[in-house]
Amino acid sequence: MFGLEALDLARMQFAFTISFHILFPAITIGLASYLAVLEGLWLKTHNDTYRDLYHFWSKIFAVNFGMGVVSGLVMAYQFGTNWSRFSDFAGAVTGPLLTYEVLTAFFLEAGFLGVMLFGWNKVGRKLHFFSTVMVAVGTLISTFWILASNSWMQTPQGFEIIDGRVIPVDWLAVIFNPSFPYRLMHMATAAFVATAFFVGSSAAWHLLRGKDNPAIRTMLSMAMWMALIVAPIQAVIGDFHGLNTLEHQPAKIAAIEGHWENVGDEPTPLILFGWPDMKAEKTKFAIEIPYLGSLILTHSLDKQVPALKDFPPEDRPNSTIVFWSFRVMVGLGFLMIFTGLCSLWLRKSDRLYTSRPFLYLALWMGPSGLIAILAGWFTTEIGRQPWVVYGLMRTADASSNHSFMQMSITLIMFVVVYFALFGAGLGYMMRLVRKGPKIDEGKETNDGGPGQKRTPARPLSAADDDDTDGDHRHSLTKEI
Repeated sequence: MFGLEALDLARMQFAFTISFHILFPAITIGLASYLAVLEGLWLKTHNDTYRDLYHFWSKIFAVNFGMGVVSGLVMAYQFGTNWSRFSDFAGAVTGPLLTYEVLTAFFLEAGFLGVMLFGWNKVGRKLHFFSTVMVAVGTLISTFWILASNSWMQTPQGFEIIDGRVIPVDWLAVIFNPSFPYRLMHMATAAFVATAFFVGSSAAWHLLRGKDNPAIRTMLSMAMWMALIVAPIQAVIGDFHGLNTLEHQPAKIAAIEGHWENVGDEPTPLILFGWPDMKAEKTKFAIEIPYLGSLILTHSLDKQVPALKDFPPEDRPNSTIVFWSFRVMVGLGFLMIFTGLCSLWLRKSDRLYTSRPFLYLALWMGPSGLIAILAGWFTTEIGRQPWVVYGLMRTADASSNHSFMQMSITLIMFVVVYFALFGAGLGYMMRLVRKGPKIDEGKETNDGGPGQKRTPARPLSAADDDDTDGDHRHSLTKEI
């Protein structure tokens, strides 16, 4: 059907489930660190604005964390159900790495998450803050192990192949493989940037609707400072990551650039836009800038970039897809930097919170970080093809022996269940965002906090409150 085979459906199913899943860990990583900063600032300054923001975003964090755990379990099971040959071949590496993630990161997060979410009036302030920090550290440790496993699949080392199976011989080499440091920094930074624009967008939404208070302004201010500082850093990290990819996965770079062949000793141009045609082996309608491809990718004006025709047709990634997914990621990155610079200019003229054009820009940039993450992962994973373990095992040799009908049924089931389950979860989370942080104006609230007599945080009860009547009858509204 439509020229698809069982292998294609297995890839589509994995791409679908991981695209859903990756959104939740990205926000979880950023929000966990954001919560740690908010509570730390509250403890240091005793400014109730930080405490109110902590309670508000902890509810959203809790919902997001739960959806991330559920969607992550599905990913783990798919290695056994749909990619059993890969698990048999490389399980001695990927299995322990994922186990280390559970033992060091998930257990750490789970151990302190209850104290963080429900221990606000049960434990002392220092212990509660420590719990929040440990949850944040746990998300970063989880990122470490997941990226170590995926990076090894991109640039494998530290192993031997014995009886058709990968056997690790140097775990430090396995973990700290050539692409790991760049991919780890790139992904962690992307999570922080995506969270900053998510937070900034929610603040802009409230300001555009006339809800202007210190908490909303603090949200926007902190988000834009993060965008201003971290988005340019992400661009620099991306450049280093590109140089590393050029060294270890040159075919991926050629596909990203839509670069088919070198002409004599001429430097490589940069193709801004075009349509790579895999059958015709050329990029149609190409708009090129001479020399710029060599300058960006080799940091010189005379070196050439490897071309797709340097590789056998069966070893070429799909340039049509990665060419455009990469440009979506980079284009959004430039928009993020532009938004951060605009915020600095408006901040200096004291118009950051009142400029409606900028607030609309910040609002529409809300999902930009998540879209950029998806585009980056499409570029990385599709650009690795036709290999599941680069240079060692082809994707066609990694899948389980399922029929087309079996894969069709399970893919349809995944689509239906995911949109129903996670659609409801996302809808609930956005409902919490629309409510915004609530402040007991005119009331003395400095005595609140861990160890004090206040109603504990209940993240999953927030949406029961009425949005319009200003009534504080519900316990959660009273708490905030």
